Amino acid sequence: SLFSSCYFHWESQFKTENRSAMTLLVYLSQVIALSILFIPVVCLAGKNIPASFVFGDSLVDAGNNNYLTTLSKANYDPNGIDFGSATGRFTNGRTIVDIVIQALGSDELTPPNLAPTTRGSLVLKGVNYASGGSGILNSTGKLFGDRINVDAQLDNFATTRQDIISWIGESAAAKLFRTAIFSVTTGSNDLINNYFTPVVSTLERKVVPPEDFVDTMISRFRLQLTRLYQLGARKIVVINVGPVGCIPFSRESDPTAGNECSVEPNEVAQMYNLQLKTVVDDLNANLQGSRFVYADVFRIVYDIIQNYGSYGFESEKVPCCSLAGKVGGLIPCGPSSKVCVDRSKYVFWDPYHPTEAANIIIARRLLSGDTSDIFPINIRQLANLKLNT
Repeated sequence: SLFSSCYFHWESQFKTENRSAMTLLVYLSQVIALSILFIPVVCLAGKNIPASFVFGDSLVDAGNNNYLTTLSKANYDPNGIDFGSATGRFTNGRTIVDIVIQALGSDELTPPNLAPTTRGSLVLKGVNYASGGSGILNSTGKLFGDRINVDAQLDNFATTRQDIISWIGESAAAKLFRTAIFSVTTGSNDLINNYFTPVVSTLERKVVPPEDFVDTMISRFRLQLTRLYQLGARKIVVINVGPVGCIPFSRESDPTAGNECSVEPNEVAQMYNLQLKTVVDDLNANLQGSRFVYADVFRIVYDIIQNYGSYGFESEKVPCCSLAGKVGGLIPCGPSSKVCVDRSKYVFWDPYHPTEAANIIIARRLLSGDTSDIFPINIRQLANLKLNT
């Protein structure tokens, strides 16, 4: 077990340093403290629940932005109306990663890195680094103020990693990271809050063709995913960019969209996704002992929107929480917004984010879907996969 291996490490250290009787008492207290520290890991191992390390944007933010000076916040009503309180999640209930970790058997949701309580043995079960408004590129989301872009999220994980190594040792930490599920949900803001930002980015789009912008995103993201591997991650779920042209905000801000999705953002998202799939294939081929998984959330969400009635939804255009605009996608959800009575009938919670009902469908297909939804294996298969060191 982790405890016995760490006990041996401390015992060897004690013998070699020939400590006094008084120091022996201190040493024994350290062993007891260590045994307490390892209880969560032993329990997790018994239930075979992998640790979960989450990176990304507001689709998976669990409250990190509560601690930032930013316009991109969700720690106020009516957000979290079905969660019990407004925790900083940008939806009415649980996010996709919340639903996934519960489905894998965890009783607890992965805590936000910036929360003061996310310390000590708690981090051995995983940490959520995601930040609303963030993206792959460091220029993304600057209109919101503070946000933690992917590079900075990786810096934060590197700090956590060092803490874990100092607590349980290099070998045990490597094992923890090798069995953990890492997920990265990013790229949407690089499009809707960078390249396609209304008014602000009009000039940039005339100068920078979408192919060049996508190339910049891809080359940066490849480096970020490689760095995650270098930091010890081995099971990595890479979420592609969803149909951002279909979110209420995009329908609202594109006067040519009419009653349909905005075409160009979806086309650029698919251009990016096609290249991302190739990156995932390349990383699987070249990074030894790893399994990168490509999650086609574009396909899943587009299917939900196109066939919303068959999923039990009544609205695929108008968000549940709305205030102004032809489809209610003009202004973010807030205390003065109108909230629908039955959230389970709406695909979108607000102008940008799905409801918990939609998140449940997405999560189920990522957990158990076939290779057209998630490739080469789904998350349940990934969790059970034994990787060579």
